[in-house]
Amino acid sequence: MTREARRAPEARVRWFGLWDSYFVICYLVTTGLVFASGVPQGLRLIAIGALTLVVPWYAGLGRPLMLRHESDRRNTVFPVGLFVLFGVATAADLMSSFALFAVIPMLMMSLATRPALVLGVLGNLLPVTMMWLQGGAGGPAVLFVLLASLLGIALSALLGLWIKRVVRQNKEHAALIEELRQNREQVARLSHQAGISAERERLAREIHDTLAQSLTSIISLVQAVDAEVETAPAAARQHLALVGRVAKESLVEARAFVADRTPASLQESSLAQALRRQADGLTAQTGLLVRFAVEGDERPLPMAVNVVLLRAAQEAGANVRKHADARAVDMVLRYGAGQVGLRVADDGNGFDGAAASAAERDEERGAAGRGQVESQGQGQGQGDGGGFGLRGMAARVAEIGGVMSVVSEPGAGTAVEVKVPLEEAADEER
Repeated sequence: MTREARRAPEARVRWFGLWDSYFVICYLVTTGLVFASGVPQGLRLIAIGALTLVVPWYAGLGRPLMLRHESDRRNTVFPVGLFVLFGVATAADLMSSFALFAVIPMLMMSLATRPALVLGVLGNLLPVTMMWLQGGAGGPAVLFVLLASLLGIALSALLGLWIKRVVRQNKEHAALIEELRQNREQVARLSHQAGISAERERLAREIHDTLAQSLTSIISLVQAVDAEVETAPAAARQHLALVGRVAKESLVEARAFVADRTPASLQESSLAQALRRQADGLTAQTGLLVRFAVEGDERPLPMAVNVVLLRAAQEAGANVRKHADARAVDMVLRYGAGQVGLRVADDGNGFDGAAASAAERDEERGAAGRGQVESQGQGQGQGDGGGFGLRGMAARVAEIGGVMSVVSEPGAGTAVEVKVPLEEAADEER
């Protein structure tokens, strides 16, 4: 249970602790006055006995009722019994009327406002009634008791209203604390779910950008080996060696992303070297002419930028291998003033964005809004079938404040470009 959840009941117990002290003082003062009064001893004993019975009546029935703020049959039994005991004590000795200082608040805390005020008025008029019944209806004593009763009625009404307000505010405070506790639990639960979703998304992107692409390459190489094993054994052996290398690299990548570490290709080399190896691997796997170049002064980049650009190159290369039917690919890493960019262009078939379905276009527009993708003619073929392809790449780029654009036309090839502002990326890395 949180601190806020414990605070409300603790506050009620603390408040009733003060009230208990006040109740004990009222009991001791009243019984003291009765003990010192001049009525016969038998009447004093009756009065003290009735006042003493109020203590267990309050402790056993009234106090738990007031603490829980419940409404049931006890809300009637307790005030009626309390009023009867007070009436017996007052009938035996008028000094017992000082118990009204404790009786009235208990009536207010156990009854609704209107019946509590009615009993409070009757309780204040009870001493005058008893004096009149005992034959002392004349003289200044009666006037004094009557004035005291009227003053008691006014004070009882004010005290009762104040007590009701305190009790109501206490209940509202407890309700607000409970609502706050529930809201915090809900926020914690939603944060936990968001964390799980983010981790699943990360693993899905990593699997797509590493294992899935590597497995696709291995399948293609195995198919090539199957076709060459009899007609071109030397080429088949080369492709088998490439299969082994791709599998080993995939195993290292898998271990790295499961441990949430830097990709293996970036651990001991620069981004340019990793991209060059990526270009050479694409040439070895497909036979395409892949030209890699670096423009501008090469300089160290935040690791988050290195990872995003490497994954973008991997995804663009995978799309070229699966969809483009290209002959050549140009991969350019550009270092500019305040930004770094990567452009991967092929001379393949390209595609027409107008041919994509309306649902696909809506999905792409949503991805463009989330990832700041400026897409001209992004279609279904190059988007990896609605998977984690270009949309996953756009999400990666957006996470470090970058922009990705895809430009393509039928028969004119496709160009994928990523631009990342270095200042924002550096802040994101920190």
